[in-house]
Amino acid sequence: QVQLVESGGGLVQAGGSLRLSCAASGSIFRINIMGWYRQAPGKQRELVAVSTSASNTNYAESVKGRFTVSRDNTKNTVYLQMNSLSPEDTAVYYCLLGGVQTSSIDRQLYNYWGQGTQVTVSA
Repeated sequence: QVQLVESGGGLVQAGGSLRLSCAASGSIFRINIMGWYRQAPGKQRELVAVSTSASNTNYAESVKGRFTVSRDNTKNTVYLQMNSLSPEDTAVYYCLLGGVQTSSIDRQLYNYWGQGTQVTVSA
């Protein structure tokens, strides 16, 4: 069983910054993908940024140059540094752990989502 704990959301003024964290615990052998999605009211959940185990990153066009995803594999933690925030960034942010291998002998891969953290950017 794997548990995810997100933190760092809140209310910030436009132009401000926030840093989200998502720490995973439990039975984890390897995590292939760590990243963030978001869902604004009335909209579908969308990719924000992801990091692969090969240290490749992928960002939504709307956040490129403003957001940075990083991971600490020793702590099974993924971060999202968000700068130059705008009201359009207001959403619930969910962390994703994708392709999780829970033991060296179990090759089945699992996906896990965080509980979500609210980010609100005021104009």
